[in-house]
Amino acid sequence: MNLLPEGWPWWIAGAVALFWFIGAHNRLVRLRSTALQAYGALDAALMRQLDFVQTHVIPTAPSAFGPGELTSGASLRAAARQFGNMLGATRKRPLDMQAMAALGTALHAMLSAWQRQHGDPSMVFEADGTLSRPATWAGSGDDPSVATIAAPIAWPEPSAAPEIARGQFNQAVLNYNAAIGQFPAMLMALMFGLRRAMPLV
Repeated sequence: MNLLPEGWPWWIAGAVALFWFIGAHNRLVRLRSTALQAYGALDAALMRQLDFVQTHVIPTAPSAFGPGELTSGASLRAAARQFGNMLGATRKRPLDMQAMAALGTALHAMLSAWQRQHGDPSMVFEADGTLSRPATWAGSGDDPSVATIAAPIAWPEPSAAPEIARGQFNQAVLNYNAAIGQFPAMLMALMFGLRRAMPLV
């Protein structure tokens, strides 16, 4: 006498598929949450850099320059203001690729304006906090969302905290993107509207 219900292989297969679905979903959610938490630490470190820059802007007298000429001080103030705006916008959607790309552009614009006004070299740190020297960015192809190495940045405030936070965020994003890119997890990502994120490069 067969005590198993009719069609039991299908029930077992359905249960296995259900458990896999729940496990894969939880993994994607966990990786996404890790990336969001990492951005929280990065956001705080970037805010400290922004505050440092804003408090060290060299005041300039507009009368000393020709009409319409943008002084280095005014350029730095404008770049810092734009970076602050982009930081606020990215805070609402830190895993949006366009928002992160715009934040990266604004960050490098502010750093360039800082270097033009302050000629002294800034401290450069690796992602683990060790001292480094500027290096060129190396990624995987032309897609920065799959970057494997982000060049260290010369931060205005001589602190390793923002580079450490940036490295942790970038690694969390790479892990999240790798999970989304795997089959059949990519089907689940499409189902739940989970999109690839972009590291801060």
